[in-house]
Amino acid sequence: MTTLTDLPVASYPNTDDVQRVREFLLDLQARICASLEQQERLSGGTAEFIIDDWQRAEGGGGRSRVLQNGTVIEKGGVMFSHINISKLPASATARHPELAGTTAQALGVSLVIHPKNPNVPTSHANVRLFVAEKEGQAPIWWFGGGFDLTPFYPNEEDCIAWHESAFDLCQPFGENVYHEHKQWCDDYFYLKHRDEQRGIGGLFFDDLNQWDFETCFAYMQAVGNGYLNAILPIFQKNQDKPYTEAQREFQLYRRGRYVEFNLVYDRGTLFGLQTGGRIESILVSLPNLAGWSYRPEWDEDSAEKRLTDYYLKPRDWLNLK
Repeated sequence: MTTLTDLPVASYPNTDDVQRVREFLLDLQARICASLEQQERLSGGTAEFIIDDWQRAEGGGGRSRVLQNGTVIEKGGVMFSHINISKLPASATARHPELAGTTAQALGVSLVIHPKNPNVPTSHANVRLFVAEKEGQAPIWWFGGGFDLTPFYPNEEDCIAWHESAFDLCQPFGENVYHEHKQWCDDYFYLKHRDEQRGIGGLFFDDLNQWDFETCFAYMQAVGNGYLNAILPIFQKNQDKPYTEAQREFQLYRRGRYVEFNLVYDRGTLFGLQTGGRIESILVSLPNLAGWSYRPEWDEDSAEKRLTDYYLKPRDWLNLK
């Protein structure tokens, strides 16, 4: 089977291709929001995602959908943007010198869902297309994205199911795709200053143009759709479980790690800030409530200790002994 290392030279996207990506992203955003609103209703809630359309002075804009203070979801943001960039930040051109002197457009859907119940993990996903152009040269383009899970009181069954979903969607694209993008996810969602993983991982990829455009687009669609397929069973299984105030406090403490990663390391957050992005949309990933207790200690045999000692370690979830 074909792998990432022996694929044909990429084709170039045209205006119609970009429009098809845009239409998929807007549809994906709407489907994700509708599905999560249904989870609210299943638990007796009535909260809905509020739509906030916005424009950017430099060109482009987006559609933000945000749900706050729901019965199931404490804060969730599912954000679509399609922006024009006349000058890329130094961080982008340092990483990709070929982008110097280009204009670019970036479009994608990015989401973070912070459930209220500590038994339901925080989840994140994004899928995106980047296209840069310079007169007289072929476009420079790539897809990026992935999804990952950050639990507080996890169980192995959910962790395995999450990674099985990731594995299954990757299989049509090559035997090694899951393993490469799972490893990339483990490496990326790592807090160096804590020597700690952010969660149990999933998939992460960037600069994807090794395949032709249609194959890359198909993979991006599979990842976007795969998030919804993977997360809904976890919500349905855990969202109505009882929890204690102590568990709630631990959830807020662990959310602090999430905030640290997004503000210190996350490329999407930093790119948005460096390109004059819309602050409310960039920081929507942060929870309404989080905590930073000073040197908390947990009993050796506690669920809280097991989270960091067992679950938050890079692990082969498909082949547990």
